[in-house]
Order: sequence, then C-alpha cells, then structure tokens
Amino acid sequence: MPAERLPMRKVREVLRLKHACGVSERVIARSLGVSRSTVAEYLRRAAVIGLAWPIPADLDDAALERRLFTPPGFHAGPTQPLPDWSRLHTELRRRGVTLLLLWEEYRAEHSHGYGYSRFCCSTVHGGGRSARPCARPMSPARSCSSTSPGTRVPVVDPLSGEVGAAHIFVAVLGASNYTFAQACWSEGLADWTAAHVCAFGFFGGVSALVVCDNLKAGVTAACRYESGINRSYQDLAAHYGTTILPTRVRKPRDKAKVEVAVLIVERWILARLRHRRFFSLAELNAAISELLAALNARPMRKIGATRRQLFESIDAPALAALPAEPYEYAEWKKARVAPDYHIELHGHFYSVPSGLIRQTVEARITEAGVEVFHNGKRVAAHVRSRVKNRHTTVCEHMPSAHRRYAEWTPQRISREAADVGPATAHLIETIMHAKPHPEQGFRAALGILRLAKSYGGVRLEAACLRGLDIGASTYGSIASILKNGLDKAFHADAEPTNEPIRHGNIRGRGYYH
Repeated sequence: MPAERLPMRKVREVLRLKHACGVSERVIARSLGVSRSTVAEYLRRAAVIGLAWPIPADLDDAALERRLFTPPGFHAGPTQPLPDWSRLHTELRRRGVTLLLLWEEYRAEHSHGYGYSRFCCSTVHGGGRSARPCARPMSPARSCSSTSPGTRVPVVDPLSGEVGAAHIFVAVLGASNYTFAQACWSEGLADWTAAHVCAFGFFGGVSALVVCDNLKAGVTAACRYESGINRSYQDLAAHYGTTILPTRVRKPRDKAKVEVAVLIVERWILARLRHRRFFSLAELNAAISELLAALNARPMRKIGATRRQLFESIDAPALAALPAEPYEYAEWKKARVAPDYHIELHGHFYSVPSGLIRQTVEARITEAGVEVFHNGKRVAAHVRSRVKNRHTTVCEHMPSAHRRYAEWTPQRISREAADVGPATAHLIETIMHAKPHPEQGFRAALGILRLAKSYGGVRLEAACLRGLDIGASTYGSIASILKNGLDKAFHADAEPTNEPIRHGNIRGRGYYH
C-alpha cells in the first residue's frame, strides 16, 4: 500500500528549510515530524523537475502536486480488460440487477478480468462517474416521507380461492428513521389517505411536512414549481395541520429517506413473509406489524441506537398533536346541475336549489353523506344513498309550481275525493288503478275534482254516480254529464229525501195496491 502523501504545506517547508536555511535532512525530519527518507524523497523529486526555493507565486498546491508526482493515467494502462462502464451503469438501473450479477457476466466473458472487489470499486467510483452530493435532513419532526413502492403481496380469498395483490405503503420520519408500513388493496385515493391516517396514528403525532411521491391519487399535476394537490389529499393536510410537499419528477433523492426505508421493508419484512400465505388483509397487516416492531427495535450499526430510541428522544417531542377526531375520507367531484335541478353522483341523483340549473357545483362525498357547494357556500346536504338510478329530492329545492304539484299524492287526492262523496272517491280510485302507475291518473283525477268549483260538490257527486253506473270513468265523460245536466236526470231515479206531499187530489201510493 503506497504511503500517504505529505500536505503541500509541509513540502514547501521542506524546500524552504533546505535551500533558504541550509538545514540538514535529519533536522528537517525532526522539525516536521516525518522520516528522513521522506524528506530525501521530496528533495529528490524537486531536484528532478528543477524546483528550488523560492517557489514561483503562481504555483499553487494543486499545480505543485501535479509537478512532483506522476499524474494518473501516465502509466502504460491496465493489463486487465476494462468493462463497458456506460453499459454497466445502464444495467444497474434495471430492477433486480446487482453488481454481483454484472461481475459474473463480466468474468464469463473475460476470465482474467478484475476481481469482484476491484470491479465493484471501479463501477461505483470509476468509469467516468463522479459522486453527487446529497443533503441530509436532520431537523426533528420536520418531515415525514411517504410512498407506495409498487411492491405487492399475494392475498388469497378463503371462499373463492382467488388471489389478490395487496400494495405496501411506507412512511418514515426524517430524523430518527422511525418506519411505518401497511398493506392496502390499491393505490387509489381512498387507500392512500387512509394509510396516512394510520401512519399519523402510529407515530402519535404529525410532522410539519409530508414529502410524498408523485402518485396520481395524491398529486393531480406533477410540476417542479407548482404541483397540483388532490382536493381530498389537501383536506387531509388541513385536518392534521401539515403541509404536502411532492417531490420533483424522477428525483428519488428528494425522498431518499423513504426510498431506503422501502428497501429495508422489502428485505427485513416482506422477504421474511415470502413463504407464508395470507387469507385476509388484516392477517397480512398483523404479520407486518409484528416484524415492523422488531425492525424499529433493531440497533443500527453505524449509530448504535434503535429507531425507536431515536424517535422517542428526537422526533416524538417535536411532533404536533393529533386532532381530536381522525380524518374522514371525502371525495370531491364537480357536477353540472341538470334542468331537473339534480346532480348525478355515483349513479344516484341528488337535488340542489332550482336556481342553480346549468351551473357547476362541487360535491363532497363521504361514507354517510353528500354536501354540495357553490362558490364555496354549502347549498345542499343529503344522506348518501347507494341505490342506482334513483332520486333524493328536498321539497325546498323545487320551484314553487313543482312543489305544489308534488304535494298532490295519491293519498291526498283520495282524501279530497272522499270529502266530495263516496261515488267521487270510488271513481277517482278506479281511474288511478286503471293506470300502470297512479301518477299517470293524476291529471284526470285533479281535473274531476276541480269541476266542483264550477258545478258544486252535490252535482259532482251525482255525476260521478252516473258515470259509475254507465261505466264512464274519464274526465271528459264526467264533464259532459255535468254540462248536459244528465246528473239531474240521474237524481230522479234516486229515492226522495223529503216527505211526500199530502193533498186530497193526490191519490198516493196506497191507491195502487
């Protein structure tokens, strides 16, 4: 192993003591704390290149070192065949490709090539690539990184035997590396927000920032300067008092903490579960939780402390408190009000004030209810219904004319007809039962009842009785009976209600017996 070079500051002192002061090599060695052979070697190199004291002012330390020592690459070159560096770095970006695999392929092609350690060192630090600096976030509870890496775990349905794929959500705190992992069915918005709620509950507090991946469920527009955040995801941040900070596109170092946490979760948790079969998501999460506790309690070699210990001493005291109630998932959807003053949400129709016809509103849909907003003001609220192609209507949302019409129900029409008389009630009931739907007979029934305003209730009752007798059960027939006075003729057939007239010239009914 070659000896470490002296700093150029000491090399300058060697030349000064030798040529300006005339000091011997032994005295120079004792003065600078180096060996005499080292002093002699540097004086020899300076003599070869013709360098003495004073050193030219324009010769800095880097230029002095280049002149004293042979520059890299001046030798004849390596005897082993060099790998194709560009191809190796391209292959390393592919999923599952490791340095060991590439080295085995390299040695299969060049049997006398580099050994594994030399190959790894040259691949990582050589080949024309230079290391790029990265920042290390260490502020307590400043950030919580979250991602869904795309790793899936099979879950078997115990009834059908169908195999589903559960996705893994990972979150980690920036200072302590305290890690959270959970399985969910999808990477949709509902599961994405639910996983965040569980992560905050696991940490027992909320960080100031949530550095998230550019998942389509959470980020509507991925932009370097102004990212678009999903409305529901933004509501979650507002509920917990935190800030969503999406990373830049294709910049994994923006969330380096969680990228490393994903690798650790895959190796220390999912790899240990690869031989187990799970029959429910709860069973899988129970197994993950058990191994996650062991991971956070495992000492980190370079730090000498566990993630839990660092969390309790650094992150936990700085986390903001959780709200009194956890966030309830709500989906936002824009809708245009139809001419029937209803909007369609998940196949069901909900009413809004009729004055908003053909305007665009925003609907907030939760598990239990639906709220409708227009220009930031709530204009309607309904209990959520999952019945398809049905309507939920509030009477106050209807126009006045529609509201008056809606008040005429089959029960009310029957009551109004019964007030006129039994024949009228029987005729109205006959009309509505003759239609496939009672509402189809509303117009005829209402028209017959309105005839009482023109002819009176007594004549209408007689006309209905006449109509029932002759089988006429339409509005036109009853109106014709009243117009032509046929109801009066029908009255003659009825028994008189007054006492008979008694007179000497009137024989009476007894005469005919």
